[in-house]
Amino acid sequence: MSQMSRAEKETPLIIAQTGMLNGQRWNIQESLVIGREEGCDVVVPDRQVSRNHARLTRLEEGVLLEDLGSKNGTFRNGERMGDPCFLQDGDFFTIALVQAFVFLSSDATMPLEGGLPSVMENSRRLKVDVRSRRVWVREEEIIPPLSAPQFKLLQLLYEQPGKVISRQNLVNAVWGEEESVGVSEQAVDALVRRLRDRLSAMDATHDYIITLRGHGLRLDNPE
Repeated sequence: MSQMSRAEKETPLIIAQTGMLNGQRWNIQESLVIGREEGCDVVVPDRQVSRNHARLTRLEEGVLLEDLGSKNGTFRNGERMGDPCFLQDGDFFTIALVQAFVFLSSDATMPLEGGLPSVMENSRRLKVDVRSRRVWVREEEIIPPLSAPQFKLLQLLYEQPGKVISRQNLVNAVWGEEESVGVSEQAVDALVRRLRDRLSAMDATHDYIITLRGHGLRLDNPE
């Protein structure tokens, strides 16, 4: 009994983040086909979605996401997919820019069905759910979700509120230490500007990301 329960908890799953399926979840036992056709495992009834749009396949190496030749594409972490790829824990993918999903490698730490993320209980203006990569500003969710680099930058600042994070630490967190050598100042500035623009679009009354020249960035996240 305990072995079965443990295996069930380790089942990978996807959770619909936005769109008409928001909040619904599906375990990936073997494979899931996502599309407009009623016979699909996950039905997204929108004309922009192809009849058989994308497929998730559970293999020994992990969960493989592939676009099934759809017209409007499948996007992983904000980038349109070409070849099939293995998903990483916390990746988000979007079907034809209509329906977004987040992938979790295990549902062992997920809340009970119907529960809102615990981050919604805090009283801060900006709230981040790291597991699902969802962000709220003044109780309104940022839709479409932040890109993967934008979210990594915000997550680092969010997890160390009020602390000044050096630019080099920011670069390492977003691009990785091996890739950070070739990252230009312009690329960092552009990323920070895009993130600021996304936050400002939700709340233009407050500057959440503060620059301290010669030192780095910090998050100002008041109650």
